[in-house]
Amino acid sequence: MSSVTPLTLPGIVSAIAEHGAEPLRPFLFPSPPPLPLEPRRSDFDLNPEARPVRLQALQPAAVLLPIIKSPEPTVLFTRRTPHLARHAGQVSFPGGRSQNGDVSLVATALRETMEEVGIAEKFISLAGFLDAYETGTGYAILPVVGVLAQGFALSPDAGEVAEIFEAPLSFLIDPANRERHSTEWQGRLRTYYAFNWKGHTIWGATAAILVDFVDRISPKET
Repeated sequence: MSSVTPLTLPGIVSAIAEHGAEPLRPFLFPSPPPLPLEPRRSDFDLNPEARPVRLQALQPAAVLLPIIKSPEPTVLFTRRTPHLARHAGQVSFPGGRSQNGDVSLVATALRETMEEVGIAEKFISLAGFLDAYETGTGYAILPVVGVLAQGFALSPDAGEVAEIFEAPLSFLIDPANRERHSTEWQGRLRTYYAFNWKGHTIWGATAAILVDFVDRISPKET
């Protein structure tokens, strides 16, 4: 491929369609940060007055931001089942907390992707990493950006995943589709990012991680 970096967001999407993960690598961190994670993004970016005083360390976790390589690249999401103790019914990326057998947070993201949606590691090309993200529920999440090759078969975990769907990357990178909503939660007005795609509301940490991703790959003014 050309060594010239695409200078527009649609150009980057077209480059992913043709070349997969490679066009994303100049925009992302090439290796994961050391543990313990020190998040530079958080649920409190839009609500700084709500930031608590942390008495305990954040729990490490990881998600895969899965971009499907195709003529029109898409991003894969899951909708969590309604009976889960945390984030029931919400739209998420595949991922979860680190477990004792995980040798790294990359391993966490890949394991959770296999367990939740059935996509094996051999279909995933790692493109890089985003800043760690702190949630209001006490997790430090490492977003792992990966590009999925065609040929995988979905096998959702019925206990965790109610639905799997895709949204076009071209839709998610369009600033016109990035919304800010506010609602009252625990007696405070909270503001958060959201995207709405065909009846699916992508919000909270998932939307904020998307915003970070899009901001990273967006052309910078010189």
